[in-house]
Amino acid sequence: MWDPDRYLVFAGQRARPFRDLIAQVAATDVREVADLGCGPGNLTVGLVERWPDAHVVGVDASADMIAAAPADGPVEFVHADLRDWTPTRPVDVLLSNATLQWVPGHLDLLPRLAGQLAAGGWLAFQVPGNFGEPSHVLLRELAAADRWSVLHDLTWPSVHEPGTYLEALLDLGLEVQVWETTYHHLLHGDDAVLEWVSGTALRPVLAALESPDERERFVAEYRELLRSAYRPGRYGTVLPYRRIFAVAQKP
Repeated sequence: MWDPDRYLVFAGQRARPFRDLIAQVAATDVREVADLGCGPGNLTVGLVERWPDAHVVGVDASADMIAAAPADGPVEFVHADLRDWTPTRPVDVLLSNATLQWVPGHLDLLPRLAGQLAAGGWLAFQVPGNFGEPSHVLLRELAAADRWSVLHDLTWPSVHEPGTYLEALLDLGLEVQVWETTYHHLLHGDDAVLEWVSGTALRPVLAALESPDERERFVAEYRELLRSAYRPGRYGTVLPYRRIFAVAQKP
């Protein structure tokens, strides 16, 4: 389903929430770091600079993403579903960047993730909170049209509100901070928002369509909807993007 090259088109802007997340992880004497849902590993490799004495492992369920990750660097990359993967020893920093929204019932996964932490270890994740934005609302509405019945059983990504994550992590006995940020990404080029979502939200839809002709027709319809919803300004097209962050430490 995933295309590493397309995902990396906006690599710089997609990286900022990751950097903002790890900036709040005040871990020291770190020996084991895991990045769950590491994608092509372009951000994971930077964790070695942050914690140079640690063993860093990146985990992703997409074979294509793992294949695109650096094979000869300091990071170990593993093809595995984060729901099944188990670390070989307790983890000092357990990260998940823009991944949990793809895991149905991921709130129930938090106890398992917290259980993988070493004493004093950190669990940090961020998820998009923008599913009420036109980019996603229009996508779901189009997929729900009668002519696209093949998409009616599609499972859509979803997240909870910040307060829900706060309470769930506090229930696990962790020290927690939760916050949200809305980024305003300035995008350039024709159909910039379509280009953005084609690396993420649009991927499951395209994977569910059986033929290239169907995919072309769906994208053409979606493109017109996005052009009406996101009109370029003097400096480019602005894409507001809300993100929800959680950082928790085990006592």
